[in-house]
Amino acid sequence: MTTSPETLPGRSRSALTRTMVIWCPDWPVIAAAAAAGLAPDAPVAVLQKGKVLASSATARASGVRRGLRTRDAQSRCPELVVLKYDPVVDTRAFDPVVACLEALTPGVQIIRPGMCALRARGPSRFYGSETAAAAKLLDRLETYDVPGGRIGIADGPFAAEQAARTSSPETRVQVVPEGGSAGFLADFSVDVLEQPALTDLLRRLGLRTLGAFAGLPATEVLTRFGGDGAFAHRLARGDDDRPVVPRQAPPELTRTVDLEPPVDRVDQVAFSIRGLADEFITGLTGLGLVCTTLHVEIGTESGRIHDREWLHPRWFSAADVVDRVRWQLQGSGTATSELTSAVTRVRLIPAGVDPVGAHADGLWGGGPDERIHRALSRVQSMLGHGAVATVVIGGGRGPADRQTLVPWGDRPVPKLAPDLPWPGSLPAPAPATVYPEPRPARVLGPDGRSVSVSARGVLSGHLSHFSPDLDTDLQPVTAWAGPWPVDERWWDTDAESRLARFQLVGPDGRAWLLAVRNGHWWTQASYD
Repeated sequence: MTTSPETLPGRSRSALTRTMVIWCPDWPVIAAAAAAGLAPDAPVAVLQKGKVLASSATARASGVRRGLRTRDAQSRCPELVVLKYDPVVDTRAFDPVVACLEALTPGVQIIRPGMCALRARGPSRFYGSETAAAAKLLDRLETYDVPGGRIGIADGPFAAEQAARTSSPETRVQVVPEGGSAGFLADFSVDVLEQPALTDLLRRLGLRTLGAFAGLPATEVLTRFGGDGAFAHRLARGDDDRPVVPRQAPPELTRTVDLEPPVDRVDQVAFSIRGLADEFITGLTGLGLVCTTLHVEIGTESGRIHDREWLHPRWFSAADVVDRVRWQLQGSGTATSELTSAVTRVRLIPAGVDPVGAHADGLWGGGPDERIHRALSRVQSMLGHGAVATVVIGGGRGPADRQTLVPWGDRPVPKLAPDLPWPGSLPAPAPATVYPEPRPARVLGPDGRSVSVSARGVLSGHLSHFSPDLDTDLQPVTAWAGPWPVDERWWDTDAESRLARFQLVGPDGRAWLLAVRNGHWWTQASYD
């Protein structure tokens, strides 16, 4: 028995999977143009890192090619529509295409957006031959408004992909006979291996085709090029034994309940969804997940949909889910208040899930104390969502500007970004107590007159005595720092603020933050 030069010793051809690869040319352009609402025949180019990643047939007819810079592409096609490549849009648009193919044959594996693979044996036996099965799948793509699809069939995914890429608009199905993958791939450039470092080295060694590379002994390739090189060598020999792994449909985590007849009271809606909330949490628990971000959609008889995302400091329980739905409906009313429009549907969507282990308490604990969380959540359920809040420190020039009150359980995001430059802001440390409303104060010089600050930040006198409020006696200033002038929103007469801040220390060692504006002094905060 002689061994075929295409077969590695000790390996049977029956181990290779007869594979069918379905390719949608120019898929990034198709997906981006559909998302932008452009016509299919529009001249479109999709850019990635400032270069053309893909272009439409109309753009290619004007000379736009892959790898061109934006300016060069637009010079060749002035009416070119330039779109930025978005992998999320690319993947999202391809998912319905895969679903339409799975309606004909299950077991589709996504290689990348615009290309998928499946085992050829099942469809070929069902439809009579590989060619007939390929024609049926292409007709399915045409029905789904995905024109120009091509299919390659060969031993293994790599050879089938190259077969699909070598097909033409006239011959859209390229079939490589069984056992003929090595001969089919022999004249291909080593660039199709998509290993730039390896292909550069092979070219310098004079090995420019897959056939020349496949002629090297496998043991020598493994010794010289390592594991990646040995894998590429197997692909070049047509010995791609990778199986086709069908995609697994993700479990359905969303839960929906239709209320018939519609319910027009908040407490009745909350009671109606208790079972749904239990089912929602039980489904996540069975998968070892917890919900940290909940998206609630409430449909009403008027046709309006009220939706909102809720966050949790730890994770949602069934009772927490019911509370969020009630708060979303309740607003400023009471738990038994009537709604302006009856509720017809409630939909619970886990917008953010994590493994249970990611939220397990550490050796010294972690996250908010369970007793604190339950107490605050209980108060929040009685008084409303915004009744219990925590303070988040953000950016700003004044101490009051840096505070953002965030309802308990919501994402702690400050109103102003802390990492931006804030000219005139206070130096560290921050004051311990910030008064909701500044208190009138007095600051006097040695002559007993109130000290003022000019527009250039020049003091009218030395800071000698001060009183943090009008009800306190004057006390000597033992130390002070400033002024820190602030000139905000000078273009807005209603919101402009021009003042200067000072830090003063009294004889008891307590420090104060004072500000002077238009000759009047105010106490903004104190330091402990």
